[in-house]
Amino acid sequence: MNVNSGPILVVEDVPNLLQLLEVTLRFKGYPVVGTRNGREALEYIEKEKPALVISDILMPEVDGYSLAYTLRNDPLTSQIPIIFISATYITPEDKSFALKLGAVRFIEKPIDTEDFLLTVAEILTDGIAALPRPMAEATFYQGYRERLENKLMYKKTQISRTERLLSSLPEDQKPAFEELLKQAIAERDRIKAELGRLYAALDELRSTGKIENKK
Repeated sequence: MNVNSGPILVVEDVPNLLQLLEVTLRFKGYPVVGTRNGREALEYIEKEKPALVISDILMPEVDGYSLAYTLRNDPLTSQIPIIFISATYITPEDKSFALKLGAVRFIEKPIDTEDFLLTVAEILTDGIAALPRPMAEATFYQGYRERLENKLMYKKTQISRTERLLSSLPEDQKPAFEELLKQAIAERDRIKAELGRLYAALDELRSTGKIENKK
């Protein structure tokens, strides 16, 4: 397929990583636009269609899964290649769901710069294979709920383990683990917020009879 000649759109809510990805891509001569979440990305795409979207998954407001679902279900954006990057959603089930949504690649953080640039070059030069059919609304929301609920359970366990460890660590070792705890709590809160929005969407689908009325 022919690849659109627009810029590369990077969607990442961590400022340092967003800057790193932008600088890395610009150094290789790519035009790049950075946004901080899926909502900003969708607002930009309304104005200009990018050649490629590189998106984190765990983000505030509109996360990567929701961004991909929205793009794939719009005929005007359904063929834009999407690369997911994530340090949180890295289980085989997470990756499978991402690929079923239509992501063309999945890259784990921390990012290997050389592999990342090779992946970008391959997609922009060679194009992509045929994408799967857009995921049905009910299928997306139910699969998405499972991913979020599993990730929330994992984060709660991670927080509990870190809190127990902090109580027994020497003072000079605590700062690093306190930072890990702070990050885990922030990620847990983002997942809980996204689950709240998702439950509301599922309730609306149930009220219209699009899915069965059960949790």
